[in-house]
This record gives sequence, C-alpha cells and structure tokens, in this order.
Amino acid sequence: MYKIDEDAWDEKYILLIPAMLDAHFPLIKYAFYSKDYHPIILSNEDHITDVGLKYVNNDMCYPIVLNAGQMIDALKSGKYDINRTRLLMPTAGDACRGANYLHVLKESVRKAGFGRAKILSLNVKGLEKDCQMRVQPFMVWRALFGLFYGDILMLLLNQTRPNEVKKGQSQKMWQKWIDILSKDLKEGKNLTLGKMKRNFVRMARDFSRIRLNDKRKQRVGIVGELYIKYCHLGNWDMIKFLESNGCESHTNGLSWYAMYYMDSHLTDNMTFESLLYKVGLRFFGSLQRAMIEALRKYGFYTMEDFFTMKREVDGYVSWGYKTGDGWLIGAEITGHILHECPKVLAVQPFGCMPNHTCGRGLYPSLQKKLPQGMIVSCDVDSSGSKLNVYNRARMLVDMPLKRSKQEVMEERT
Repeated sequence: MYKIDEDAWDEKYILLIPAMLDAHFPLIKYAFYSKDYHPIILSNEDHITDVGLKYVNNDMCYPIVLNAGQMIDALKSGKYDINRTRLLMPTAGDACRGANYLHVLKESVRKAGFGRAKILSLNVKGLEKDCQMRVQPFMVWRALFGLFYGDILMLLLNQTRPNEVKKGQSQKMWQKWIDILSKDLKEGKNLTLGKMKRNFVRMARDFSRIRLNDKRKQRVGIVGELYIKYCHLGNWDMIKFLESNGCESHTNGLSWYAMYYMDSHLTDNMTFESLLYKVGLRFFGSLQRAMIEALRKYGFYTMEDFFTMKREVDGYVSWGYKTGDGWLIGAEITGHILHECPKVLAVQPFGCMPNHTCGRGLYPSLQKKLPQGMIVSCDVDSSGSKLNVYNRARMLVDMPLKRSKQEVMEERT
C-alpha cells in the first residue's frame, strides 16, 4: 500500500477539497493521497458566502455557494500555483441539483478569472468521465476505514462532550484517537477488518471512562440534507449551539447514508456492477453492526443498524423517495423517536427539491404517526437569518413533549 509522506508535496498536484464532513475528513483525507496528489481540506471560512454569491446565482443550493466560495477564496489567496492545483468536487451524481455542482463550479471559477484551473469530479455513477478522478484500490480501502472510524468517534464525542465533568476531556480523547488512526492510515498499517473491530471496542471503552454528570442533557437528533447535516459551515454550528443550550446532539453516522445510497441507487437491476454493490451493502452491514455492538457494550446511544432500521420504519416512509437523501430522512426521524431521542431537528438548504419533498412534505405525516416525538424543521440559506434558525432550534429544545395517557394516569395515581 502507498505510504503517505505529508511533507513530500513539492512535486505533486495540490488537491483542494471543500469542507464537507467535519467528523470524517480528518481521517478520510488520507484516502486522497497518492503519487500524484497532495490533498488539502479547506478551512477558510471568512466571507466565503459573499465570495460564493459573487460567482454563483443565489437560486442554487446553499452548499454549492459555500463550496465555490471556499475554492475561489483559496485560489485568490495566492497560496497555490494554479498550474499545479486541482479542485475536487465530490457529488452523488443524483437527480437533485447537486449533480450540477461540477458545471456550476467550472463556470464560477472561470468567472473569477481562474479558467485554467483543472476541476476533478468524484462520483460512483461514472458521470463526467473526461474529468473523473482516478480512484485506486488503496484509496477505497483507506476511505472505508476513515468512514467507520469517523462515525464512531463522532457518536462518542457528541455524547460525552456535553455531559463531561472535566471540560475538554472528550475533545482530548478524540484527538488522541485521531492521532493514532492517522498514523495507521498514513503508514498503511493495521488496516485489517479485525483491527478495525478491535479499535471500535477500544475507542468505546476509552470514552466510557470519561466521567459524566449524573444528570444527562436532553438529546436532540439532527437529520436532513447530507452537507448541511455534517458540516458546521452549512448548519451554522448547530451542534455547538445545541450544546450551549443544554443539549446533547445526535447526528447519525455517514455509513447509514452510504448504505442507503447503495440500497436505493446502485442495486436496482441485475447487472454485474449492481450485484457487487449488493455484496458491498452486506459487507458494510457487518462492520456497522460491529460498531453498534461496541457502542452499546459501553452504554452509548446509537441508531439501529441499517437493515433493522429499514424494517422498523416500514409503513412510516415510502421507499419510492430515492432522490437526494430520500427516504433516509424520514427513516432517521422515525428511528430517533422510536429509540430514546424524541426530539428531532431537520435541517436543509432553502429550496432543496428532494428535502422539501422527501423531508418537509413528510414531517406532518410522521408527526401524526409518532405523537410521542417532536419534529422541527429549519432552512439555511445565504439570504436567511441565523437568528431565525436558532430560534426554531430553541423552540424545539424548550417545548415539552406530549405525554402519553399512561404517563398521565401514573402521575395521578
């Protein structure tokens, strides 16, 4: 396996990647290293919305405004030689406007005066083959480990940090494991499935040793569009806001989305490629169950595994919703409410077609079917107000849940 040297970048192409997955990119970034590329996950945040709006029409989704803004701002900084820089735009290649992000980025970069910048596409649908990034087996293997390690560390950190007695201990533990796993990913060592499963247990055990307050914070689930759900730029630091308002947030792992995508988009015919994805789906399921087992062994909350979740939510959602995040949004809402997380915040970009159909269009129905829970949605947009989004989140936090008749009777007696 290719051994990574993070300092040896002079003779490689710099690969600029917009921030997308806060919990996963610190590890998944190692999948993009090769003999040709040195990846950089962009961290510039100031004025990127303004930069994006200057070159992207404001009727486009908020994520592409931020993605383009980050990339153009980075090119304008003068830090990167345009002749030795590549821009990577990962997309799902779906029927939503996200499939047009590559074209929008090309045009916006050209308008900004960087027409010579090369833009690469990364998707599993084989779209834009002329600029598709070449993916090698060792890159896929590293990405697999980065995905599952990112999942479990996100789930552990979000449950311990708001409840820890000694502030900063959870973040310190998270950084300890990021350093350990980064070394393995860079050197190509310990990347076996057995080692991954043992690390699941070791990580859960280490985080369980962090002393927590006896009274736990109320839990709020976060669901919605992929980028807005996982990137603090897109959700305006919603996790930090919820924690500052006495809550423990729960964002489901990326592996559930990966399995949803394989299940809904890549396994619906009898081609050889489709059969391979069906095998991959089962493979992901085995790793996901091992992760969940480790979490629950040490008392941590997690969603049911993908296949169990899908069985449980049958009748609550329609499997015909396959565009964008599709039926996964409703499935995660249902899964949360059925299992110890009755309050759910649904976040999406304003005007997101799939989310307004598969998400907001479904919330009233789910609320009627799940009266014990509470669903509040909020839209984020370049023209929107943070105050309005935070007010809606605060409304969810403060509103009491509807008590069942049994609870009322027990209180009276």
